[in-house]
Amino acid sequence: MSELPSRLQVLDMSNNASSSITVAWALVRGNACLRGNRREAEWLLGHVLGWSRTQLLTHAEQSLTIDQRILYETLLMRRLQGEPLPYLLGRWEFWSLDLAVGPSVLIPRPETELLVELALAHIPADASWTVADLGTGSGAIALAVATERPFCQVIATDYCPMALSIAQTNAFSLGLMNVEFLVGDWCAPLAGRHFHLILSNPPYVASDDTHLDNLRFEPQLALVAGSDGLAAIRLIASTVRDYLYPGGMLFLEHGHDQGSFVRKLLTELDYKELETLPDLENRERVTLGKAGNSDI
Repeated sequence: MSELPSRLQVLDMSNNASSSITVAWALVRGNACLRGNRREAEWLLGHVLGWSRTQLLTHAEQSLTIDQRILYETLLMRRLQGEPLPYLLGRWEFWSLDLAVGPSVLIPRPETELLVELALAHIPADASWTVADLGTGSGAIALAVATERPFCQVIATDYCPMALSIAQTNAFSLGLMNVEFLVGDWCAPLAGRHFHLILSNPPYVASDDTHLDNLRFEPQLALVAGSDGLAAIRLIASTVRDYLYPGGMLFLEHGHDQGSFVRKLLTELDYKELETLPDLENRERVTLGKAGNSDI
């Protein structure tokens, strides 16, 4: 017999609705429910109560209301069923930015911070360059660059209006005025514009990848790119040059086993000064190339 039903009933709301449930007890039971992941239990209960971790520890004997208990149990059930923690919280951190997230956007991941780091290494601190982020999702990449390079104008595109709405909400919350959001697929909304840098973390998972089941809650169109996972990278690389200034640069995030293909593709498209950089786990993660031979 599966142990899931008993774990889903860990708070036993129906039998204990009239009893007092303290913060400390809820954390103990949440920890058991989540198989020893107390930190996630703290995140979820803190979300329900609107409290910090410190408040949870210093007000451990405070009782939850029935509505709070029901919401907490519901979140624990959803987490047990595999729903990602960021979607349950509705927020996640990227580049020290607190970002709203939801099922219409990918969850920002630490490895993507390499893309931001490399871009910033190429943009002078006082530069007033134009930068594009293709397939912006939550806006994580665009907003990180806009925050660190306030004199740059950043254009963020996405085919999904719901995703752009989340990105715009994040920009507003961060008080960023140097970001513009355009709806459309990749470079399609950029007609007539040119950029010093174009960045993208496109879908790069193959349609038959066995890891997709673990990503089932995230938008599949933002993950999967054809049978080999390279369709979006091919399209972006072949069209971006029309939107780059001479000497402008393309930065592409890709799968750990796709670096050699991306370098070969960019070479065939006459990009220069190609370089592939590894992430913190020493896996090839970002490839960059320059359009033409002129310096910016």
